[in-house]
Amino acid sequence: MKRCKTHLVCVCLLFVVAVPVFAQRASLDVQAGETTDKFGALPSVTGADFLIDGQVTVLQPSKKNGGPNIVAGGEIRVPTDTGNHSNEFAIFGGPEFQYKNFTFGVHAQVRKIYQPSSIVDNQFFVRDKMELLEIPIVVRYVFGPDKHYFFEAQGIPEFRPRFLANGQLNTLPKPNLDHGYFVRASAGYNFGKWYAKATYETRYFKFVPDLGNPNGLYNWKSNYLTGGVGLVF
Repeated sequence: MKRCKTHLVCVCLLFVVAVPVFAQRASLDVQAGETTDKFGALPSVTGADFLIDGQVTVLQPSKKNGGPNIVAGGEIRVPTDTGNHSNEFAIFGGPEFQYKNFTFGVHAQVRKIYQPSSIVDNQFFVRDKMELLEIPIVVRYVFGPDKHYFFEAQGIPEFRPRFLANGQLNTLPKPNLDHGYFVRASAGYNFGKWYAKATYETRYFKFVPDLGNPNGLYNWKSNYLTGGVGLVF
């Protein structure tokens, strides 16, 4: 819990400092919902999940010269049951190009995932922390009267994660990624200074069945479904 509070404070400070300095458009939302996680052959588990997500435009080109907006942001994902679900923290940045009602972007991001431990055959199995470099393609579309409705999609195949010891002595070799991906879709309505949004995300990792992935316990499929409200600065 202390670790979650530390990351939350960092994200809040980022927006408190960044928005006045750059004086550009920013958004911050809080969502709640549920996550379903399945590791290897273990049964899937569903629990409550909370998401804090924010973005700020740090550089906006002039209308005369054109060019992309440069954005930065981050997110915190905190489940109520950390014994069966993962904490996630991410920061991202990249360009966004606008064309009529569409926005096309590339968000390079670094994500850290604290995976839960498991008890298998009366043995306690502690998974390593995962660090991911992700470069998802982002597409946003606004529509309807006065363009208040919006839809956003992003996704990318996963690169090989970096594994770090999660506070334990682990003599096992690191897992080797076979393949993985994540896809996220959000839809909502912008009321002006605030907006409502719902988000669905699915993430999948499959690792090579070797000594670094005993009994397939690093293989992971997750589904998130959240909804909430946000503010536009």
